[in-house]
Amino acid sequence: MSSETEIKLDLSQDACVALLGSDLLGEPDRTLQQRSTYFDTPERTLWKQGYSLRIRKVGDARTQTVKATGPSRALFARSEWEIPVEGDEPVLDHTSPLIGEFGKELRLEPVFDVVVERRLWNVDENGSRIEVVGDQGEVISGERRSPIRELEIELKDGSPGDLFALARKVDAIAAFRFGVISKSEGGVLLIDAQKTVFKSEPIYLDRGGSPAFAFQSVALSCLRHFRLNEDVFMRGGNPEALHQARVALRRLRSAFSLFKPILENQEPQWLKDELRWLAGVLGEARNVDVLLAKAVDPDFIWRLKTARKATYRDALDALESSRTRALMLDVVEWLQCGDYLSGGLGTGEASDASQAFAAGVLEKQRKRLKKDARALKKLDDQDRHEIRKDAKKFRYAAEFFASLFDDKRSARRHSKFLKAMEALQDQLGALNDLVTEPDVLNRHGLSNHPAADTVMYHGAKGKLIDAAQDALDEVLDTKRFWRL
Repeated sequence: MSSETEIKLDLSQDACVALLGSDLLGEPDRTLQQRSTYFDTPERTLWKQGYSLRIRKVGDARTQTVKATGPSRALFARSEWEIPVEGDEPVLDHTSPLIGEFGKELRLEPVFDVVVERRLWNVDENGSRIEVVGDQGEVISGERRSPIRELEIELKDGSPGDLFALARKVDAIAAFRFGVISKSEGGVLLIDAQKTVFKSEPIYLDRGGSPAFAFQSVALSCLRHFRLNEDVFMRGGNPEALHQARVALRRLRSAFSLFKPILENQEPQWLKDELRWLAGVLGEARNVDVLLAKAVDPDFIWRLKTARKATYRDALDALESSRTRALMLDVVEWLQCGDYLSGGLGTGEASDASQAFAAGVLEKQRKRLKKDARALKKLDDQDRHEIRKDAKKFRYAAEFFASLFDDKRSARRHSKFLKAMEALQDQLGALNDLVTEPDVLNRHGLSNHPAADTVMYHGAKGKLIDAAQDALDEVLDTKRFWRL
C-alpha cells in the first residue's frame, strides 16, 4: 500500500498549449499512451462505499489498482493497492481490500474507460524532488465523452511548500483551477445524469486525530464543495450552483471562526477578508435570484432578469479573475503548510483530542445562542441578524463534527437537532428578508416599481418574531448530541 501527497490542477485547452510550449518543464522524461478500464457492480457498490478499481494498460503491461478514497474524498491524500495482472479481468484475492469489505461473491463489470496521453517530468524545486504528470485525453462511456486536461504535482521528497512554489510558476504561464474530481469520479458523473448542483458532503473526522487536522479536513471539504459548484455555475449560470458555491464559502469562513482556539494569531487575516469579498459578490447575485423567484409581474420579472444579468456577470468576472485564482492558491497552500498544523493543539495530546475539542466548540456555540437570544422581541434588526449568523455557525459546527459522535443515541439526537435548527433558520431567514429586501431593490433601482411590493414579505413582524422565538426555544430544548 502506498500513500500519495499531491495537488491536482485543471487546465483549459489554451493553458495546456501554453504550458507545453513554455520552458518551465521542458521536454518530458517520458510520454506514455494509457488506457484505464474502471470496474464496478451494476449498483455502483464500490463507488458508493468510497472505492475504485481499474486495470491500466500501458503497452503490453497491465496493472490493477484499488483506491480507497473514503467518504470525504480528501484533496491531498488517498490509499491505494496495486498489483500487476495478466488479463483484462479484475483479480480479487488476498492482496485486495475488496474481499474483506464486500466478500468473495463480488461481481464486477467494466463501466467506463479513461484514455490519455501521459507526460512525466521529474523536477527539482528548491531541493525538493517533485514528479509532474500531465494527462490529456478523455473519459469514455458508450457514446459519451468528457475531456481530461490536468496536471498532477506529487511530492516525492522534500517540503510540501515547494509544490506550491512550482504551482505558482505554472499559474504564471497557464492559469489553472484546483482539481477536486478524480478520474473515477469523472467517469461516474459521465455515466449518470449531469449534476447541476452539489450540496455539502458528510465529513469524516478521525476521533483520535488532532483538532488542527480536523480543521484541515473541514476546510478542504468546504473548498471541494465550492469548486464543484463553481464549475457548474461557470458552465451554465445555474442559480442553485451559485447558491451552493456561496454556502461553501460561508461554511469555510465559519470553520475559521469555530476553530479559532487553534488558529489564534496564525490564520492570515487577509485570506478571511478575500473570502468575505468573494462571498459578497456571489451573495449579491443570489439576492436577486431570491426576489426573482417571488416575482409575478411580467415587467418586473424582466427588470429583475436584467439586474440578474449584471450580478451574474460580476460573479463570473470575479470567479474568472486572477484575484480569485490567487486566493484559492493561497488558501490551499496555507491549509496544507500553515504553522497551525504543528502549534498549540495541533499535535493532539489524547486519543479523543478532536472529539473533546468538538464538544467544547458545540457547547460554546449553544451557550452563545442561548445568551444572545433570550428575548428576540427586545432586539433590534441588526442584533437579530447576528442571532441568525450564530445559528448558522452552530448548525455548520453540528455538521462538521457529526462523525465524531456517531453512536445510535448521538445520531438520533443529531437528527432532531438539525430538524429543529432548520425550522429556526427558516424563521430567522424570513425576518432577514423582511429587513434586507428593500435594500436589494434600492441597489438595483427597483424600489419604486409598481410591482416591487409583490416580492416583499407581508406577514406581521411580531408574529414572525414569535415564531422564531418558539423555534429557538425548540433548538435549545433538544438534547445535546455531543454529550457522551
